[in-house]
Amino acid sequence: MSEKEVRIATAKRPKPVPTLEQIKHVIQLMPNQTDIEQRNRALIAFTLLTGARDSAIASMKLKHIDIAGRNVFQDARDVKTKFSKTFTTYFFPVDDDAEQIVLDWVRYLKEELLWSNDDPLFPKTQVAVGDERVFKAIGLEKAHWSNATPIRTLFREAFEAAGLPYFNPHSFRKTLVNLGQQICQTPEEFKAWSQNLGHEEVLTTLYSYGYVQQSRQGEIIQSLKNSRTPSAQNADDFAKAVAKAMMNFQQCGNQTL
Repeated sequence: MSEKEVRIATAKRPKPVPTLEQIKHVIQLMPNQTDIEQRNRALIAFTLLTGARDSAIASMKLKHIDIAGRNVFQDARDVKTKFSKTFTTYFFPVDDDAEQIVLDWVRYLKEELLWSNDDPLFPKTQVAVGDERVFKAIGLEKAHWSNATPIRTLFREAFEAAGLPYFNPHSFRKTLVNLGQQICQTPEEFKAWSQNLGHEEVLTTLYSYGYVQQSRQGEIIQSLKNSRTPSAQNADDFAKAVAKAMMNFQQCGNQTL
């Protein structure tokens, strides 16, 4: 391939990313009367709070979530994490209502249904043959989904019901990275934000998820019309952090997600 063809093939192109407001809107509109409805709403809220991958969510057990510590332990011995990484994710500071939904769901499973720590955090739907000799959902089964396809279907139905285009679970990770870029004030804060997503290197977060949406890019450039004098200490700290991250990135080779 020519150099031109390589550039075209490898060019980064913007992909639709849900806004935080869109996700909150979907969660608020979701019904929560039945066990299945409560599970579905809690699952989307949990994805927002943690940025966990759908395959990891499908395999999590109740023992992996710590209500008091507001975190989830993604233990690769049980949880299907990418590259079998083991790490702790603390709830991202995104929405108190979403956090309460998840906490209420965990309490419901443990205190009302009396499920044990080894039971699934988000169990599969129990299906049985109804009166009309057709299969129908009748509740929850103490078993994990075999794959993440039902989770993606759940997301599609929830967004369509809210009158919004479909965003898959993985897109929530990009939403969280965009938020982190806006609210993190120091290299240390963004490093912690990156680790919370399971990334060992900050450059992995920036390169793979850190694309600034075009509309946001324009806002930032326009805001720079107002002259600002950055703190020399902060600028120096940030430059050192970036240099260190680049050095580690080069030593470890190309990082993948």
